[in-house]
Amino acid sequence: MTEKTTFLVTAENPKGWTIEALLAEVQNDMVRRCSKLLGDQLPEARAVLNNNIEILAMLTQCIAKAQDSTRILNRLGRHVDGRPRIGAP
Repeated sequence: MTEKTTFLVTAENPKGWTIEALLAEVQNDMVRRCSKLLGDQLPEARAVLNNNIEILAMLTQCIAKAQDSTRILNRLGRHVDGRPRIGAP
């Protein structure tokens, strides 16, 4: 069974996103959205802002993990004859 990804780069979807690029784009959008909350002193706005700050920190950790995986995969070289570098064909 061939697995299809919607967003991520694969041999079948070479124009897809790397995980780290996709997460960084989400992170960028969240920062833009958070900037609109900075002047709002309502408790609800502060709670949302605090939640978003925690999410941004988690995204930073996820981006670092994805970059590490990319470094590992890059050491293995490119796909050969359509076979994946790791995992079951």
